[in-house]
Amino acid sequence: MPPVIMQAVRALSWLAVPVGLVCVIDDWLLRPKRQLAAAPRPAADPSALALAYGVLPILIGAAVVRLLVAGQLNFSAVLAVVSAVTGLVWAADALLLARRRTAAGKAAGKSPALVPEPHTVDYARSFFPVVLAVLMLRAFVFEPFRIPSDSMMPTLRDGDFILVEKFAYGLRLPVTHTKILDTGEPRHGDVVVFHPPMKPAQAWIKRAVGLPGDHVIVRDDRLTINGKAVPFTVTGTFQNGCYENMQLATERLGAHTHQALLCPVPLEVTADPLPSCKRSDARGYVCDGHAPPEAIALVEPRLFDTRVPRADYLMIGDNRDNSDDGRFWGFVSDRELIGKATYIWFNWDVHRRGGPVWSRIGMKIR
Repeated sequence: MPPVIMQAVRALSWLAVPVGLVCVIDDWLLRPKRQLAAAPRPAADPSALALAYGVLPILIGAAVVRLLVAGQLNFSAVLAVVSAVTGLVWAADALLLARRRTAAGKAAGKSPALVPEPHTVDYARSFFPVVLAVLMLRAFVFEPFRIPSDSMMPTLRDGDFILVEKFAYGLRLPVTHTKILDTGEPRHGDVVVFHPPMKPAQAWIKRAVGLPGDHVIVRDDRLTINGKAVPFTVTGTFQNGCYENMQLATERLGAHTHQALLCPVPLEVTADPLPSCKRSDARGYVCDGHAPPEAIALVEPRLFDTRVPRADYLMIGDNRDNSDDGRFWGFVSDRELIGKATYIWFNWDVHRRGGPVWSRIGMKIR
């Protein structure tokens, strides 16, 4: 999103709070009095309040857009807050405000039916069950997730939208992430979404390579687990315009047979996309050692040797030479697990020319 538009969205989103508060107070306490006094004729709102009611949907829309583009947004927390607020509004009207409106109408000698229910109450009653259902669905069943990087290529691409099975590794409460029921644990080769220990507010995705207690060696992008080499066969060359001359391999890890990308020499990285790259935000990755003069070598560890702690997991990306994973920052604990990636339900990288890749929709993640 262009910076100018983002600044406008940010400013409008801040206005949503005071304008929304003014509208709620008027809608609950003052507007019913105006309607009752004018009944049976419709009551006109003061010009300033009419303007506030008119612009409020725009301000709320700006706030929603800002939440959607936020890199560290906790959707579960947002849904929990919205559920609580709408539920309280609905309950407060049912237990208190509705009775006051009825009593005020009778005291004025007019029918309470002439005073309509406040719009905020109507919205709260409509939104509460929907938001609560979405919160429960995201917390215990499936949660959508967007792939934000190239680290899992070629299995997953930047722009893939996937479904994460939340109950695969235990049922957890929303927001607090406390496990309330143990339903399973990651297996070798599972594609796992988790909170990285150094950035707990974010959600990352990698492949589970090391389970608790495993001895894992990564030598030249090949895995050895507990003394046994993981079957790994280079099958051809991969290039898509943004990556040139990468090696494409097939790996069998646990019950999963999947593809991996690797470069036998230091991967050269250009500051800007290669001329053949269709993505406007990508850098160029060249594996043949003949990169443009401005390219730098992306140095990856050619040898990595570790013992996974008893309560942790080692996560590594399928794009072995372009993945910020456990080889650099360590291990993922059971508490940091979110769920197991299962299917791609949509694909659209807004920075890539050509629109959605329809053939990826419905693909099972292996």
